[in-house]
Amino acid sequence: MGLARERKKEDSRDMDRDGDDRGRKGGGGGGGGFHRKKVCRFCADTEYLLDYKDVRMMQSFISEHGKLVPRRISGNCASHQRKLTVAVKRARNIALVGYVSMGN
Repeated sequence: MGLARERKKEDSRDMDRDGDDRGRKGGGGGGGGFHRKKVCRFCADTEYLLDYKDVRMMQSFISEHGKLVPRRISGNCASHQRKLTVAVKRARNIALVGYVSMGN
């Protein structure tokens, strides 16, 4: 009898006041739902090459303020994120990519 009562208490902690468990375990920022794991574009597609002269490719990894997009957002693996950082710095050095954005 005691085990069943304890188990019931544990189950009720995971639920919110309405009785459904939507509000509790997803954590962080409201929406909940299923989040797909991001995959490194360079690992997934071997034809997608990392080159400092390819400005169009690098624009997708640079924010509108001119900063590099972090790994957790872009989905790159660690080794390709480091190579991308070097490529962006080289492109900035020869003025293919700007250091800051144009505008405000």
